[in-house]
Amino acid sequence: MAQDMPRDEGLDRTLNVLKEGYGFIMNRREALNTDVFETRIMGEKAICLTGSEAAELFYDDTRFRRRDAAPARVEKTLFGEGGVQTLDEEAHYNRKGMFMSLMDDEAMDEIGMLVPQYWQLYFKEAGSLETVSLYEAAKVVFLQVACKWTGVPLEDPEKETLASRISDLYESPAALGIQHWKGRRSRSKVNDWIEGLVEDVREGRIEVDQGKALYTFSWHRDEKGNLLDKKTVAVEILNLIRPMNAVSVWVAMIGLALHEFPEEKHKLKGADDIELEWFIQEVRRYYPFFPFAAARTDADFEWQGYSFEAGTLTLLDLYGTNRHPSDWVDPDIFMPERFKGWQQTPFNFIPQGGGSYDFGHRCAGEFVTIVMMRETLDFLVNHLAYDVPDQDFSFEFNDIPAVPNDKVKINNFRFL
Repeated sequence: MAQDMPRDEGLDRTLNVLKEGYGFIMNRREALNTDVFETRIMGEKAICLTGSEAAELFYDDTRFRRRDAAPARVEKTLFGEGGVQTLDEEAHYNRKGMFMSLMDDEAMDEIGMLVPQYWQLYFKEAGSLETVSLYEAAKVVFLQVACKWTGVPLEDPEKETLASRISDLYESPAALGIQHWKGRRSRSKVNDWIEGLVEDVREGRIEVDQGKALYTFSWHRDEKGNLLDKKTVAVEILNLIRPMNAVSVWVAMIGLALHEFPEEKHKLKGADDIELEWFIQEVRRYYPFFPFAAARTDADFEWQGYSFEAGTLTLLDLYGTNRHPSDWVDPDIFMPERFKGWQQTPFNFIPQGGGSYDFGHRCAGEFVTIVMMRETLDFLVNHLAYDVPDQDFSFEFNDIPAVPNDKVKINNFRFL
């Protein structure tokens, strides 16, 4: 007989989610001493999970579905309507395969070359600026990298405006009021931009390398053999450009980590790719990025003695799983060397989701993220000298994504 699931008492915890942000599930895990509990969010029953064992359950596609889990406000800003994150079964396998076809070694090498190239260009052009925000700079640099890699034409005068609009997509989903509506307007504008390019490709008005995402996605056929409609193609191309642009959040955290842990920065002088990756993986583990992943149970089942009813909203704590004391030694200590010889599973390290890359819902762009972060870290440590002025390095745990309040400013920069 199933036992009663631990419960977070209260009528509705929506305001608590907004107030506590990344800490919502972690706080209750500690208070209730459990990795699974029931609560109420947005007027409905919800189950919250944390830890690698719970993550393995959450990414079992025989028990969970995605198609009706994400709130409408998230689809209308972050994911885009009809995007790969909201699909299941054959539709998902087909669409995910489209993304994974781009993630080969040649692509990673190209991105690894483009990132330092555009950072060099940015700081050459920024020579007259007194101060640069690493967060805002990375938005522009990574938009250029993303567009070049995907084959999307980008005119130089447009880059600042488009970088701002793209960032609205991931800065607005958890926001209320004006900022949320700003995100929806930006989604509409960038969708229109990409839809126009898809039409140009299909009508032969522009030529794009057949190996680029703009060409591949424009001519991709779904599991029924039909061309994707131009709106869906635009959403999926933005599902490459947007997360590449969102790596700017990690750049801010790289800057913060280099400032907070100068002894670790010293170790990176002349470091090889492996040592650089230890550092960026620890940044991805230690600092918050996205708080939860959402799904709905697709069947009635029992797990660890608890009953799960079909159709129940379920949240997996991404940030808390990366700091779970059952999976990590001294999780509150920044320690890059923990990744030396470390064995990753699909469920114990999930800053961008977990499960299988090829068939599951793990972010297809995680390889891209690692390359972009590694090359940026190498540039900041080994190719650029700079000073860090006094500023507010704190960030709010209910600000999603969390970015230091002054966005990590640097000055007196010069090439090494």
